[in-house]
Amino acid sequence: MLTVYVDGDACPVKDEIERVAGRHGLPVVIVSNGGLRPSRNPSVRHVTVDAGPDAADDWIAGHAGEGDLVVTADIPLADRVLKTGGRALGPSGHPFTTDNIGTALGMRDFQRHLREASGGQTYNAGFTPKDRSRFLGAIENELQALRRRYPGGTGKA
Repeated sequence: MLTVYVDGDACPVKDEIERVAGRHGLPVVIVSNGGLRPSRNPSVRHVTVDAGPDAADDWIAGHAGEGDLVVTADIPLADRVLKTGGRALGPSGHPFTTDNIGTALGMRDFQRHLREASGGQTYNAGFTPKDRSRFLGAIENELQALRRRYPGGTGKA
């Protein structure tokens, strides 16, 4: 069955994901290192992984596959998901695609290089109501596209 996986530790749109996936009758799996309050919704499953910088990413990448949607701000995880035939969406509503993932990875590496060279920090813009609204539209579009491509909900073409 098509599943929505959530890189949950710092995801600001978990409630929105639960609501939209529920309208589509899709299960949600929220993966984190712990500290999240479980949902009372029976279609939402929480998975707690061991502490570690990439433990949640590794779990998601090992379980998400073709036809699944992964919500993450982690660009390398999005790249891994795309390589399995899954879809990836950032919490601000930015879809990661095979056409734009290379640029996103390059910018990530460039920003890391700037931090290392300058010894300073780079900052991400704060999450805004406009981001939340854009996310709601984007997840609806992604799920509708997946339902059209995989009408049986199996994730296999």
